Amino acid sequence: MTAARSARYRSPRHRQSIVRAQHFGLYLFLFTAALFFSIPLLIMISTSLKTAAEVRAGSVFALPVEPGFAAWTRAWGEACIGRTCEGISAGLWNSVIILIPSTVLSVGLAALNGYALSLWNVPRAGAILAALLLGAFIPYQVMIYPLVRMASTVGIYGSLPGIVAVHVIFGIPVLTLIFCNFYKGLPPELIKAARVDGAGFFRIFRRIVLPMSGNIIIVALILSVTGVWNDYLLSLIFAGRDNLPMTVQLASLVGTRIGVPEYNVNMAATLITALPPLLLYLLSGKYFVRGVTAGAIKG
Repeated sequence: MTAARSARYRSPRHRQSIVRAQHFGLYLFLFTAALFFSIPLLIMISTSLKTAAEVRAGSVFALPVEPGFAAWTRAWGEACIGRTCEGISAGLWNSVIILIPSTVLSVGLAALNGYALSLWNVPRAGAILAALLLGAFIPYQVMIYPLVRMASTVGIYGSLPGIVAVHVIFGIPVLTLIFCNFYKGLPPELIKAARVDGAGFFRIFRRIVLPMSGNIIIVALILSVTGVWNDYLLSLIFAGRDNLPMTVQLASLVGTRIGVPEYNVNMAATLITALPPLLLYLLSGKYFVRGVTAGAIKG
């Protein structure tokens, strides 16, 4: 009896049933976890589709009776922030003009640093990399006052070059580490052969290294874009009144205490502000995974 039962347990059909049960349990756990972590997002979306009367009268978990995008329209172009009633749309262009140069400079300089420190004979490369990483692990709140004094001395405090420079300074250390780890996995024979053929530092970087860096550049771009776009404190301090991005305007909108709070408008404004990095992750998620598995966080 025992031998027959053991044989049945070892049969292919029984093993397949065990595998199916394990897969079902795994998918059930993943679905439950995803649903649990998506509850705040679902509440925000539901609240943004309600009218102000529905928000005040119903529960936060109640679905909208007559869903509409009136709150989204008001958050985009009609909500009052201080004395100006233009919504958060005014901060979109400011976010874009801060984002583009900050991302391009951070990723470009970090790629050059990673290439030089990993594939080139730079004296004291380990000490230089350690110094860069030291800046990555120091809380930037500690360095705000010295940066304010330095930016004021140079004359870029409260301006677009000032906030771009600050984002580049804080973005280079981590991105350099990512590029450095990735480039250490490239065949050093390629660089040696190119140097024997007479190619210089920038020519090797442009013709050999960059074409092999597509996935890791996407990883760096995603990290840089999300970091710059979601920033609040640095932009509030260094951007100046004429360059305040959407995140700062969102905080001002949500923090307004004049009149009855419009929670549906606040939720809609929050979703609008979070939409660009969310779309970026959805459209480039597989490339991000490829870059990570190609060596973005190894070592």
